[in-house]
Amino acid sequence: MAPAGKLRIVPLGGVGEVGKNMTMVEYERDIILLDCGGKFPEEEQRGIDLIVPDVSYVRNRLANLRAILITHGHEDHIGALPYIIPQFADAAPIPIYGSPLSIGLIERKLEEHRLEKLVKLIPVVPHERYRFGQLEAEFIHVTHSIPDTNAIAVHTPVGTIVDTADFKFDPTPVMGGPTDERRLRQLGQEGVLALFSDTVRVEMEGTTPSERVVMDTIDEVIKDARGMVVIATFASNINRIHMALRAAHRHGRKVAVAGRSMEQNSQVARDLGYLDPPEGLLMPLDEVMRLPRQQRVLVITGSQGEASAALARIAAGEHPKIRVTKGDVALLSATPIPGNEETVTRTIDNLFRRGARVVYSTRDRGVHVSGHASRDELRKMIDLLNPRFVIPIHGEYRHMMLYRDLAGEAGIPPERVLLPEIGGVLEFTADTANQRSRIPAGSLLLDRLGDRGGIYRLRERDHLFDDGVVIVMMVVDRTSGELIAGPELIARDLKPDLANGALREAELELRRALQRRQRGEVQIGHLISRTKESVGRVLYRRSTDKKWPMILPVVTEL
Repeated sequence: MAPAGKLRIVPLGGVGEVGKNMTMVEYERDIILLDCGGKFPEEEQRGIDLIVPDVSYVRNRLANLRAILITHGHEDHIGALPYIIPQFADAAPIPIYGSPLSIGLIERKLEEHRLEKLVKLIPVVPHERYRFGQLEAEFIHVTHSIPDTNAIAVHTPVGTIVDTADFKFDPTPVMGGPTDERRLRQLGQEGVLALFSDTVRVEMEGTTPSERVVMDTIDEVIKDARGMVVIATFASNINRIHMALRAAHRHGRKVAVAGRSMEQNSQVARDLGYLDPPEGLLMPLDEVMRLPRQQRVLVITGSQGEASAALARIAAGEHPKIRVTKGDVALLSATPIPGNEETVTRTIDNLFRRGARVVYSTRDRGVHVSGHASRDELRKMIDLLNPRFVIPIHGEYRHMMLYRDLAGEAGIPPERVLLPEIGGVLEFTADTANQRSRIPAGSLLLDRLGDRGGIYRLRERDHLFDDGVVIVMMVVDRTSGELIAGPELIARDLKPDLANGALREAELELRRALQRRQRGEVQIGHLISRTKESVGRVLYRRSTDKKWPMILPVVTEL
């Protein structure tokens, strides 16, 4: 329990890294959580599907947990909810507050995991205050790459803290209004104890371009394309779906969305009125694919090269309904998240091999603009709020260090800029801020069987191999995708129930799955995903305790 009269704030994710955003605010017997995000694994983490925060400290204090407050609906801010909420089941229903769009996306996500009864979802109204014991919170509109993003001001007996969320100052947003500078300035005049700021674009001088730039680019691409246009973006990027609908309507095309998460999110946005296309513009995928190619626009998932997403499967020639060919255009409306560069590059290469023209951020301006503030905007936020202390979050370590320099330019001395760590306790009084202790924190590694995630395990780093490990080795032809050697399964420390023929059965099942692959350029991420699912399901079925060893696919291309 926090000492009386002192406010404790602990990042549980999102500092020293991009993604997995979660911050705990604790005052005496009251705890609230700001965001609950996941993080995609990097290339070398091949046995892992998602990384989520370790919430053991909160789990041991469930009687003090008042609510989870959500800034916006991107996966790095809500993606961990299906795996965190079951850990809080003893305190159900857990109140979750957020904008109507955020709540709609969360509701669909939790229904899919059959967890909706464990939560109470509350859409917020701007400028209203919500009380959580001795803490109060208000939601302040900021612009980002998804509508209805909010900074959160938490009013405490010690002072007011502000979490900016992911933000920028976009004067001409495509959806919704500009950032509520008026309320931010009022907060600064009233007094802000600490500013917790997004920092991920602190390396970029000036200001981040408006979303209108992307609108113009998408319009031009659709106007000039001779064939089908495929736009890949994040499933939660409602702005991009809105842009595609407007441009397609202007140029006489029809639109379909593809990818389970994209379909779900677009339906939520339509139900809530964020998307309101003219009758007949947005159609089912099967119907759009029957139209002439020059009348089709597809908005799909996979802008990060994710193995199971629609774009990677199209690039590998393995999507059951969509093929790209000469004359088609693939537009990747995103920049690679750090660690995803190789998978994105491979996907782009494969799209070029299939004859498509590929429009992407490395070579084409205006394809994507960031939703994050550049240096001038980060400085503007400091000037508006005039905080006593600043804490850089939502960025890697270099971002946090560079933000400290920026804060110095704004007149905040180095001793009032705290560089946080995951699990590090930031302790505030009305006049002081210190970093004095730590709580248990870190990452839990999600090991999931199948794309839908109905069967999964949360593994701690120190116990990854408690149930053994199976290394799956194979060699494939780089251009044809055909198997040259393997698969060979090598196991260590398997439990007795998997020692009697289970490994051989898994190998045979994997061989059958690989034989069903269509001939075409290999997409390593998709091959790894299929390998992990095929082997894992056999071992899960044969396991008496319904657990499975860590499965590590190793694929060599020749």
